[in-house]
Amino acid sequence: MSGALASGKIRWGLLLVVTALVLAGAGIYAIGAYQRFEESRSAASTVGITTAQPLPDVPFVLFRNTASGQGYGHAATVPLAAPGGTRAVSEQECDRVYGTTESSVCLKTNRGLVTAFEATVLNRDWEPQRSWPIKGIPSRTRISPDGSMIATTVFVTGHSYATAGFSTATEITQSGGAPENLEDFALLVNGQRLVATDRNIWGVTFVPGQKDAFYATAASSGRIWLVRGSISAKTLTAVHDNVECPSISPDGTRIAFKKNDGGALAAHWKVAVLDLATGQETVLSEKQSVDDQIEWLDNSSVLYGLADQAVEGDSNIWRLDTEPASQPVLFIAHAWSPSVVR
Repeated sequence: MSGALASGKIRWGLLLVVTALVLAGAGIYAIGAYQRFEESRSAASTVGITTAQPLPDVPFVLFRNTASGQGYGHAATVPLAAPGGTRAVSEQECDRVYGTTESSVCLKTNRGLVTAFEATVLNRDWEPQRSWPIKGIPSRTRISPDGSMIATTVFVTGHSYATAGFSTATEITQSGGAPENLEDFALLVNGQRLVATDRNIWGVTFVPGQKDAFYATAASSGRIWLVRGSISAKTLTAVHDNVECPSISPDGTRIAFKKNDGGALAAHWKVAVLDLATGQETVLSEKQSVDDQIEWLDNSSVLYGLADQAVEGDSNIWRLDTEPASQPVLFIAHAWSPSVVR
């Protein structure tokens, strides 16, 4: 027995030593990977950049910079008249960003022993004005034209709208108020209130000139609707089928959205436009799957982000006119989450 006990103690001792070595090796690797990542981010940028000054006085595009090197992942701007020119890069790291002439909202991930997520409102000088926690991985954000309301969508489970069983949380925060979860609003389909517990709401777009109104996507039991929301009445009313991540045109007459033509198990999203007056849909020519909330450049063309297939972690913003025969063209390289500000 004593020999067996000694042998067992030796095996346990060896196991502990091996475990300690593996943990130490993993720690050394993690530290080295973090150092390499920080060195990469501090390296010279692959595009022309300057330190961001206050938000420009001329029309501009606000976006997330994805060029490798200094400023990767930071909010940045370029003049609308020169989208391919030198970009002004702020010190604010954001996963998603959207803005007006006076402020912007930044959704970001705070990594540490416990990863947390937050929304931060920044003023014209990129200074944080207020922040609040959000409930999951940043996905979408919008600001109302007057800056009084902010919408956020996050993934609570799943990391993609193509993931089976994904769950979102979408909130609207008014100036000085607490976030309101849109799942608490009444969802009306064909005049009847839908009370199913599997509801998902995502992708808010605020209606120009109508402070109380917005559009969003609602889903339940395998069905998807474009809903028109009323903040005062706390209602979401279905107005069209199969519209995801809506974005309303500057003149308020059309909705750009992503339309799944690949089925539930292999989602493939086309860029499409809905005429709100007639209900007519027009599918545009982009062949790649666009998993983004589209932004209007003007009343006749849209912008959206696509991952760069050649470089992990990089993406590009593309422009597409709303004529069916038009072809996409590169608008801003190494960029994501566009917001056109006039």
